[in-house]
Amino acid sequence: MFNLKTSLTLLFAAITLTGCIGVNAQRVAPVTSNTPTPKKILIVLTNHEQLGNTGQKTGFYLDEAAHPHAVFTQAGFEVDFASPTGEAAPIDPKSYKLNDPLNKKFVENPKVMAKVEDTLSPEEVKPSEYKAIFFAGGHGTMWDFPNNQKLAQLTAAIYEQGGVVGAVCHGPAALVNVKLSNDAYLVAGKTVAAFTNEEEAAVGLTKIMPFLLESKLIERGAKHTEAPNFQAHVVVSDRLVTGQNPASAIGVAEQMVRLLK
Repeated sequence: MFNLKTSLTLLFAAITLTGCIGVNAQRVAPVTSNTPTPKKILIVLTNHEQLGNTGQKTGFYLDEAAHPHAVFTQAGFEVDFASPTGEAAPIDPKSYKLNDPLNKKFVENPKVMAKVEDTLSPEEVKPSEYKAIFFAGGHGTMWDFPNNQKLAQLTAAIYEQGGVVGAVCHGPAALVNVKLSNDAYLVAGKTVAAFTNEEEAAVGLTKIMPFLLESKLIERGAKHTEAPNFQAHVVVSDRLVTGQNPASAIGVAEQMVRLLK
């Protein structure tokens, strides 16, 4: 009898212990499934490299990608690069100034340049993976950003999921045809900054551009603000951050990071 009682006691203990292990395993399992996704920002660059009919080369303005990239990565964000076609993004030769340490660091980083030379297409990007999208400027953007429907849809998706949209200089060209799910333009009713009509005239490209960016943003219902030519000017309007010119690139990135914290 003693042996039987002892055996039953040991059996009951074993069953109880097994049950506890099972319960604990069930409690632990959800932790691994709720692992947070990486903090990611998408920088969009132009593929266009012909400056109208001038015979000159253009592309994205190096400062406007390199400076924000430095701000984003220093803040702990992972950065990917996209473009309208998903191909190589050319650097505007006029902006290729390696006496700027952030520019130099950018172009001498093989991992970064590999992404620039083989960008993601809008179709390859999953909006849910990104907390923000940023459009670097450069005159090339005026040709291939505005009418890319997939890029516009991607921008709207990131914004409407609570993400931040940023753009600098001619980068806001990407925003002129972005419509939200209520069929309103993203920029409608918002305060913005972009390369001004006066700045375009100052660089002698008013007649070369397919349209004037300041005028188009106003036409879409935005309230355009500006600083004196080529002075830094950054505007935050809800979760839209825009800057006037290359001098504004760092400021736009910093304000985007502030909104994302």
